[in-house]
Amino acid sequence: MTPLIWRLLAGRTFAAFATALIPTTLTLALVRTGSAGDLGLVLACELLPMLLLLPVAGVAADRFPARRVVLVADLVRAAAQLATGCVLMAGPAHVPGLAALAAVTGAAVAFGTPAARTLVAAAVPEEGRLRVNSRLGVATGLAQIAAPAAAGSLMLVIGAGWSSLLTGALFLLSALTLGGLPVAPAPRGTPRASFLAELRGGWTETRRHPWFLANVLAHGAWHLAAGLLLTLGPLIAVESLGGEASWVVIAQAGTVGMLAGVWAAGRLPVRRPLCAVAFGAAAQALPLTAFALRLPLPVTGAAFCCAMFGLGVLSPLWETEMQRRIPLEALGRVGSFDTLISFAARPLGLAAAAPLAAVTGTTAPLLAAAVLTAAANLSVLLLPDVRERPARESAFALR
Repeated sequence: MTPLIWRLLAGRTFAAFATALIPTTLTLALVRTGSAGDLGLVLACELLPMLLLLPVAGVAADRFPARRVVLVADLVRAAAQLATGCVLMAGPAHVPGLAALAAVTGAAVAFGTPAARTLVAAAVPEEGRLRVNSRLGVATGLAQIAAPAAAGSLMLVIGAGWSSLLTGALFLLSALTLGGLPVAPAPRGTPRASFLAELRGGWTETRRHPWFLANVLAHGAWHLAAGLLLTLGPLIAVESLGGEASWVVIAQAGTVGMLAGVWAAGRLPVRRPLCAVAFGAAAQALPLTAFALRLPLPVTGAAFCCAMFGLGVLSPLWETEMQRRIPLEALGRVGSFDTLISFAARPLGLAAAAPLAAVTGTTAPLLAAAVLTAAANLSVLLLPDVRERPARESAFALR
C-alpha cells in the first residue's frame, strides 16, 4: 500500500475507535445516576442533531474540500470529548452539560460522515477502492468490538473522564492524519450555486439513481429490523436459549461472521456487486426467524453468523458502488440520504420493540421484520441497474 493509503486507513481507524468509545463511556458514566431518563436524554441529544444536519452536511462535503470538512469535524469532536472528560472528572455527572456536549458531537458526526466517504473517493483510484473499503470495514469492525471493553476497563481503573479524554486524543490524531491528506484538487467548473440550490440539487441527483433509492429504502428496512433484534434477541436468548451466556455466544458468532465477510468482500469474484448487496441484506432475515421460532442455540448462532457475514460483504461493496456510480461532486449530498435513513431506522426499531412485544409477544414482530427485510432487499433485484455488471470487473476481484 502507498503511504497515502496507510494514512487514510490510520486516520479512519482512529476516528472509528473514538466514535465507538463514546456510547459505552456515557452509558457507564450515567448509569451511576440511577436514571435511565438521563442516559436517554444525553443519547437523544447526540442523535437528533445528527439526523437534522445530515442533508446540510452532504452539501458541505460537496461544496468544500472533503479533507477540510473532516479536519473541522474531528477537531470539534475532539474538543467536545475533551470537555466531556473534564465534566466527568469534576464530580457527579452534570447531565445538562453532557447533553450539550453530546449535541455538539452529534453535529460534528453529521458533517464528518459524508465527507469521509467523499475523501475516500477523492484519494483512492477506482480500481483500488474495494480493497481500501474492505480494510476500512475490518478496522471499523475491530474498533466496534474493542471499544466497549476498552471503555469499561478505563472506567474501572481510572474513571470515565479519562476514557473521554482518550477519545478526544484519538479524534485529534484523526484530524492530524486526515486533515492534510494529499488528494487531487477538484476540477474547477461553473461557479457554485447557492447553498439551498445545492441542497435541492442533491435531492435531484438522488432521484436520478433508482438503484440507490431502492437500496436505501431496503437498507432502512433491515436497520429497523436490526433494532428489533438487538432489543428482543437478548431477552429471548436469556429466557429460552440457555441464559446470558447464550447471547454472548450468539454475539461472538456474529462478530466472527462480520469480520469474515468484510475480509472476503474484496476477494470474492463478485460480478454483480449490487446483487451481492441485496442478498447480504436479505440474510438478516435468518436470525430474525431463528429467534422468533426459538430455534436451538447452535442454529440461531449459525443464522446470526451468516447474517453478519452478509453484512460484512455488503458494506464495502455498497460503499464502492456508490463511489463508482455517483459523481464525485454529488457524492456527499447523495450519500447523506443513505446515512440519514440508516441512523433514523435503527433507533426507531429499538424504540418500537418493547411496546410491540408487550402487545403481540416477540414472535409476530420478529417474523414480520424477517419478511419485510427479505422482501424489501430481494425486490431491488428487479431493477436492471441493480443487475448491472461493472465495466471494470477487476475492481471487484482482488488479484
